[in-house]
Amino acid sequence: MRDLWIVASYTIKDMLKKKTFIISNLVIFLIIIVGFNVPNILNMFNEDESSENGSALLSKTLIVDEKNIFEGSLETLNTMNLGTQFEITNEEISIDDVKNKIVNGDVDDAIIINESDNKVNVEYIVENMAMMNNEVPEKVTNMLTSAYTNLQISKLGLTQEQLASLTPNFTFELQQAEEQEVKGNILVIMLLSLVLFYAIYFCAYQVSNSITTEKTSKIMETLVTSTSPRTIVLGKTIGIGVVGLLQVIAIVAVALICAYACLPEGMLSSALDLSQITPTLGILTVVYFILGYATYALLYALTGSTVSKPEDVQSANGPVAIISIIGFYLAYFTMMNPTSDLNVFASIFPFSAPFCMPFRVMMGIATPGQIAISIIVLLLTIVIVASVSIKIYSNAILNYGSRVSLKDMINMYKHGS
Repeated sequence: MRDLWIVASYTIKDMLKKKTFIISNLVIFLIIIVGFNVPNILNMFNEDESSENGSALLSKTLIVDEKNIFEGSLETLNTMNLGTQFEITNEEISIDDVKNKIVNGDVDDAIIINESDNKVNVEYIVENMAMMNNEVPEKVTNMLTSAYTNLQISKLGLTQEQLASLTPNFTFELQQAEEQEVKGNILVIMLLSLVLFYAIYFCAYQVSNSITTEKTSKIMETLVTSTSPRTIVLGKTIGIGVVGLLQVIAIVAVALICAYACLPEGMLSSALDLSQITPTLGILTVVYFILGYATYALLYALTGSTVSKPEDVQSANGPVAIISIIGFYLAYFTMMNPTSDLNVFASIFPFSAPFCMPFRVMMGIATPGQIAISIIVLLLTIVIVASVSIKIYSNAILNYGSRVSLKDMINMYKHGS
């Protein structure tokens, strides 16, 4: 146990002292801080611009109703907070003059209204049609249609009851056929699953890099003569795991602090259903992070011991990377139908469970039995992977020649001590 702690503490100190680790974390923290302050930065520029230009932030739309088809009712548009300042005129203005106003920046766009053959013709003029998809914006059509309809209805002299019958008060309710209710926002949950995957994957990947680097620097020879291969594998896995867990906690803490301190009140709760984030969910997420990390870290310890050059690490890690991607996508895409049998399988399959089960819990669809089975399967997988990794590791760690092949690894496992 003492040797295990020595290896783990050495690994922790070595990780924390690396310039790449320090700089990468500072960059991540800076991105988080700046990202959560984007709304404040935009508001600051908007306030400065509005204080200098008054209502310059409002787009300006010229409406030419030469024949007074709307009978002055268009004036109410300026009281509807549509984000647009309407300049309405009944004077005759040529299309060329209207286009000149737009080109000169006097207005942003224009609407010219005419009537012929009992039809209301509307011309919508913009500076450039490249962003319009050759269609009049739905906002413009709805606005004018509503205004004209209200004008014609008012001429009919209908009673309040008759007017109310024209616009019935509908209530809409969403129901599902399945009995199992799914809570939370699926898109947000899938995003959090992506974050958890990268946290586990990149922490585990460091184990392979660390072992290969130490083989290159001959530090491994000293470690092997001082303690057992089992202690080295477990110690390095624990050390890098502790650093990774602390890194994830720090990133989450900075993100939450920035979210509550920088975002407008209520914006975070509207984007994320915070009622589903409970202490139980937090504990389970940490448990699955540790179990998922241990599974992949031990696999990477195995691949790291089979190469003797840092440039060979990536190719050696290829099979493990494929396994991790398959596990992640199995969890990620089955969340689109979280009540399916395939999603249940993904929450129990050891290579996808760390990215799936915490969020089944968050959605309120994971049963205690499924959680227990998932954890047991993960623990058994860790024991099996650890026994295989340690056995092959102890025979391959001092190999400084060519890369160890799959056939060599099988022979090492069969005949190793």
